[in-house]
Amino acid sequence: MIPPPIQELLEAAALVAARAHCPYSKFHVGSALRATDDRIFTGCNVENASYGLTICAERAALFRAVSAGCLTFSAIAIVADGTAMPYPCGACRQVLAEFCPPHLPVHIATREHLDRILTLTLGELLPHQFTL
Repeated sequence: MIPPPIQELLEAAALVAARAHCPYSKFHVGSALRATDDRIFTGCNVENASYGLTICAERAALFRAVSAGCLTFSAIAIVADGTAMPYPCGACRQVLAEFCPPHLPVHIATREHLDRILTLTLGELLPHQFTL
């Protein structure tokens, strides 16, 4: 049984993944970021014909939170189509590291199997983050 706070994040990420704008990759990704005050911020991938201008779901959720004045977080969930676990890309890992501690739980699952989650920490995903 998945604990309710994690289940809530996974379901929010799955819901927003359905809204992804991904006409090129056809790969729907959603993310739900829980703030330390318990608010949940969601984001989905938004692709662009100039692919470098695409934004990933994780950064969309984080930027939404920051624009709402939230700067501290306790967990993130990432959910995507397909059968492979949707690990965050390197850019998302680094951007998350700007605002989140290395012990931040990162819960990942596929939309088809929300009950099969993999939980890692941000530090495990990005052991040597860039800092100034």
